[in-house]
Amino acid sequence: MIVAGVMSGTSADGINVALLQISSPLRSLKSSKASNSRTTRLPAFPLAGSSRTIPVFRLLAHAEYPYPKKVRSAVLATMNAVSARVADLARLNFLLGELYADAVLATQKKFALNAALVGCHGQTLYHQGEPAKFLGRKLAVTWQAGEGAVIAARLGVPVVSDFRPADMAAGGKGAPLVPYLDYFLYRDQFAGRIAQNIGGIANLTAIPAAAKPEDVIAFDTGPGNMLLDALCQSLLNRPFDRDGKHAARGRVLTPVLKSSLHRAFFQRRPPKTAGREEFGREFAADFLQRCRRAQTSDILATATALTACSIASAVKRFVIRRRSQYSEMIVSGGGAKNVTLMRMLAEELAPTGLRLLTSDHFGLPSEAKEAAAFALLAFQTWHGLPSNVPSATGAQRPAVLGKVSHP
Repeated sequence: MIVAGVMSGTSADGINVALLQISSPLRSLKSSKASNSRTTRLPAFPLAGSSRTIPVFRLLAHAEYPYPKKVRSAVLATMNAVSARVADLARLNFLLGELYADAVLATQKKFALNAALVGCHGQTLYHQGEPAKFLGRKLAVTWQAGEGAVIAARLGVPVVSDFRPADMAAGGKGAPLVPYLDYFLYRDQFAGRIAQNIGGIANLTAIPAAAKPEDVIAFDTGPGNMLLDALCQSLLNRPFDRDGKHAARGRVLTPVLKSSLHRAFFQRRPPKTAGREEFGREFAADFLQRCRRAQTSDILATATALTACSIASAVKRFVIRRRSQYSEMIVSGGGAKNVTLMRMLAEELAPTGLRLLTSDHFGLPSEAKEAAAFALLAFQTWHGLPSNVPSATGAQRPAVLGKVSHP
């Protein structure tokens, strides 16, 4: 089965589409061509009594599509907003469904492939992983926009969307969900590995050597590109610091960096999640104010250092118990392309002995990884199998994720 995964991250810069060939063990065993350098065997977390445990996937193609400028502005204005017009939220939900469908259609046409199933993460507008009081009840809530019924109607195939609520209903934080892919992609009998995604928010999956699913640790480490992108937009009228060139010319404002790292989120033990409620526009405005009248390059260098230092700090405090426990960190997401960020991260991680790699080394391009993960999650949902990692999200049990829309 060809499955399309669709992802829009917290940076809200656009849409990533990955087309995967995913097959059952029965079909893959019959084919002598089932294995090549781009094929990965992925055991699933089995349901009690289930023997359907080894789907196989191969990345066929991937593509990226930037949001139209006005759409991105509308998404950013709506994210974690104190108030918004209900009519605009409803319209944005349907508009994003149309854009996701367009992106899948364009990818299918470009590579002459057709998906039989779609897994669409949607665009997170609000995520509150910790329960808080609302009208007499304590609730943890989330909202990903992008109407699945619209995507299904336009593409003529079933769509799995809205993945996070099922995990939250089972007592989890609804994130991170990509550890399901990380575990099976990177686990090794002899080497411990840390999969570090740097999107708008940075999150890691720690997989000890010879790990079982319950041994996996995963959580958000803090801001990824979110703060840096916001500052670039404000100071340079650019969406991001390409290759980290502006940050490379600056010096880190140590007092600002240290005070930022004292934020309560960084001290909290996992499992934990973060989003724009933690590191969005309010945090960016406060960060900029604390930088006072510093040079733009210094401000961007400090924001870049905050991402690198918060990742390294999380690894040292919450993951590594002894120096030899983990040997590699595998980076994916847009941050993997930021040369300055990767250099700072390598410097911060030097005392741990971790070797820094990207997911490209494992045959999965860093920009395609999260979209690929939601294709796999959709495949599991379609077959009635759970795909959350309770040790990562804090859920009380495995859960079948997402809602299915039929054409």
